[in-house]
Amino acid sequence: MAPKGFTVDTSKAVGYEQPAYKVAYNRRDLILYALAVGVDHSELQYLYELDPSFTALPTYPLVLQSKGDGFDINNFAEEVAKGGKTPGLPDYDLNNLVHGEQGMEVLRTVPLEGDYTIRSKISGVYDKGSGMVIETIKTLVDEQNVEYVKMTTRMFVIGYGGWGGDKGPSAASQKIPDRQPDAVDEVVTTRSQALLYRLSGDYNPLHADPAIAPMLGFERPILHGLCSYGASAHAVIKKMANNDPSRFKSIHARFSSPVYPGETLVVSMWKVEETADQETIHFITKVKERNAVVIKDGTVTLSKAKIAAKL
Repeated sequence: MAPKGFTVDTSKAVGYEQPAYKVAYNRRDLILYALAVGVDHSELQYLYELDPSFTALPTYPLVLQSKGDGFDINNFAEEVAKGGKTPGLPDYDLNNLVHGEQGMEVLRTVPLEGDYTIRSKISGVYDKGSGMVIETIKTLVDEQNVEYVKMTTRMFVIGYGGWGGDKGPSAASQKIPDRQPDAVDEVVTTRSQALLYRLSGDYNPLHADPAIAPMLGFERPILHGLCSYGASAHAVIKKMANNDPSRFKSIHARFSSPVYPGETLVVSMWKVEETADQETIHFITKVKERNAVVIKDGTVTLSKAKIAAKL
């Protein structure tokens, strides 16, 4: 519960640039991430460094937000605290924080390794009545300040609403076409999936410790939301872009329910718009065993496939 009399000053919070922090990764990290989101042995372009087409899954930078620049296991609470206190916002328990939405835009192809910086800015703070939404834009840049990826995150702070603030824009609700999906992909997770994914850099104990999960309302450790998110993005690339990650331009989706390791993700997708240079895909991800929607209002933008010139 929020403390009585807490205050929010959006004039101080919105626009605040949090301390930039260093991140780093190598080819091994890319391969580990690909395995963790369900890429199988047939897709060596993501799994084998000597494959002629070896490349990163476009969503890999999302995990850098928690990985940082280390190559060992880190302390999750310390990583979260790196951003410091945001002026104008009250202190709150991290257990009150729920990942609501995630967006990502690829500006340049993600390199295979290197040292980079993440710049972070608070772009919005909204009063939703039952809680507060904090929107953050993070940009991955190199030493020359060349931008590679923009990541927009919306976190919901349970109980910190009702302070009279702007409700903010309504969450975009995607209308699913009244027809069969253009493609469907199934991702079978294992009971160890979260234990594998955490090695990419997100060491939140909620996803590993069976003693902590019940304290937060779950029967056992749950799968990272960004693992299901990465698996869904990969499914769209595989089914709708002929597994060509260079066509992936952006993604945005909302988290709606947890996934338990060992469950099967079913990603259904529809092409809803096509222009001269891009295609828009809507997707929804469900857990097969419970028929529960876990990711909704998903949108992926793909560039059009290049047509080889005829000689």
